[in-house]
Amino acid sequence: MKRKIRVLHVAEAAGGVERYLETLFKYSKDKVENILVCSQNYDYKKFKTLADRVIVLKMAHDIDPSSDIKVERTLRRIIKQLKPDIVYAHSSKAGAFARIADLGLKNKVIYNPHGWAFNMQQSAKKKEMYKWIEKISAHFCNKIVCISDAEKESALREKICKPSKLQVIYNGIDLEEIEKTTPMSRDQLGIPDDAFVVGMVGRLSKQKAPDTFVKAAKLIKEKIPNAFFLMVGDGELRDQTEELINQYDLGSSFLITGWVDNPTAYIKIMDVGMLLSRWEGFGLVLPEYMACGVPIIATNVDAIPNIVRNNENGLLVEKDNYCEAANQVMALHNDFEIRNRIVKKAAQCVHSKFNGSRVAQESRDIYRGLICH
Repeated sequence: MKRKIRVLHVAEAAGGVERYLETLFKYSKDKVENILVCSQNYDYKKFKTLADRVIVLKMAHDIDPSSDIKVERTLRRIIKQLKPDIVYAHSSKAGAFARIADLGLKNKVIYNPHGWAFNMQQSAKKKEMYKWIEKISAHFCNKIVCISDAEKESALREKICKPSKLQVIYNGIDLEEIEKTTPMSRDQLGIPDDAFVVGMVGRLSKQKAPDTFVKAAKLIKEKIPNAFFLMVGDGELRDQTEELINQYDLGSSFLITGWVDNPTAYIKIMDVGMLLSRWEGFGLVLPEYMACGVPIIATNVDAIPNIVRNNENGLLVEKDNYCEAANQVMALHNDFEIRNRIVKKAAQCVHSKFNGSRVAQESRDIYRGLICH
């Protein structure tokens, strides 16, 4: 019997990366031995059923020299012991850990930034630092997987590495699992049956712009009295977001769920799904909206236009423009023909372009290509 390709995945950041790995492992387990070395932020029990082996290391998200050195040493010891064919690093911190820990070893290395750190909104000094780190680190891997054309274009523009080292594999979702998901009960959530539900899924952080969502909600509520707003997620801006909701007297028409295990169950009760990010490596919730038949309003930033084509499978607005976002919600509310056309086109798009089984197949192709050379 032919031996499976052994891939050791290193991941620190949870959230979208975690969901990416769930789908990748599910659709590759028959042909790939997936080993996960992850941070304490991961759901160990869940990944124990998906991966062949799970090893948890205490990793700090921010730079912590003492902690980081310990992680490097432990990770190098694990790589030497398990002898993977491929070490696959996910996101910038894990990318640094894995590529340093693997120096001088014989296996191949893949890096997936899941959104370049230097594209985030931050000081010019930090942006330059991240670019410098990525340029240096790029020498110590064999392939860099970009999750969108925009991410590849960013790498080429900033001269991160040679074009031949970059390969685009669009993110994908588990369509089978989404189709099986039962919608949440509006009644149990305290949402009126006749409400027009406008939702957002994501971390309550500066990147995801929950403040823009709430400002748009104020304008929407003035024009659509039965509108209800659902925020699925949590984060460091939750208190500020709740203060703004109360300031606009929207408390009775708003629900913030906190982190949930089944976001698609909440998506399925939405009438409109929004992603108003100020920057975005991909936005995995966008194909999830598509798969659930929910029309999309998203910002025209970074990779989002690679996924959402304006007036075809969704509507695009400029970042921080809550008036434009509100107007587009009202357009969808008032015109069923536009909504139905967008939803139909989005359903075709998600099945052809954002299917998780395709991601697993294209990843296996990279593994085999690297091992054969």
